[in-house]
Parts: sequence; C-alpha cells; structure tokens
Amino acid sequence: MKALQSVNELLLTVAGWGTIFFMGVISIVIPYEVFGRYVIKSMSIWSGEVSTYSLAWATMLGGAVGLKRGYQVSMTAVLEAVPPSISRVLKGAGLLFMLFFLAAMTWYGGLQTLINIEQTSPAMGIKMCFPYACLPIGFFIMFMLTIEELMVFLGVLNPKESTA
Repeated sequence: MKALQSVNELLLTVAGWGTIFFMGVISIVIPYEVFGRYVIKSMSIWSGEVSTYSLAWATMLGGAVGLKRGYQVSMTAVLEAVPPSISRVLKGAGLLFMLFFLAAMTWYGGLQTLINIEQTSPAMGIKMCFPYACLPIGFFIMFMLTIEELMVFLGVLNPKESTA
C-alpha cells in the first residue's frame, strides 16, 4: 500500500504543477490573442491552438487534483438520508462504478491518442497525439486515486495514512 501512496503522491504533484503550468500558458496566450486581434489587428495562427490544448491539459490534470481534494459533484444528501448500511453499499457501488468508468476512459483515451498519432494540428503542425494524451493521462491519475480511496473504504488502508 505504501507503493500506491507514493505513486499517487508523485502523480498528484505532477498533476498540480502541470495544472499551474497550463493555466499560466492560458493566462498569457489569451490576453495576447485579444491584444493582437483588437489592437494590432493581426493575429498569430498558433495562439488559438495553444490556448485550446492548454485548456484540455489543465482540465484533465486539474480534474485529477480536484478529485483528490473532494471537489467532484456528489450526492451526499442521498447518502445521509438513508440508513448507514445502505449508505455504505451506495458508496461502494459508486466507487466501483467510478473505477469502471475511469478505466474505460483511460483505455479509450489511449486509443484516441494512438489513432491521432500521425495527424498534425493545422496551425502549429504538432502531432495531435500530444493534445490527446491529456485524456489517458488525466483519467489514469483519477483511476489511481480512486483505487486508493477504495482501499480506504474497504479498510485495507488507514485513512490517516492515505493521501486520498
């Protein structure tokens, strides 16, 4: 279990810094685009793609960080309204569903990345596998965090030891 926790800590650190980096890129490129469009009356062809791809990466990495911190949408009112035994079953079913969903999204995100490995972006000419790679990477981080949360739920991992 320590290995899972260590891996998840590393993944969260990378995701956190990646989110900061891509949000920084967006905060520079978008004002540049606006300035170029309305003041200079000339627009760079690459800026739209950079901001779009940075947004995709920031969304997926930030989603993983948000999942860890409990920012995802949940129906706690339902869990609190039912008896504890039913609440536990519902929470366990929810975690299993999340694992299935995140595994499927990781798999299909990886396939989408591979399918687009030879396609290039129109403005910058980069391989489209780089923007698409945010899908399997982001969903994989979320999958790993959910495995840790499931281990805590099942009592295999002490919540105080968990990074989740």
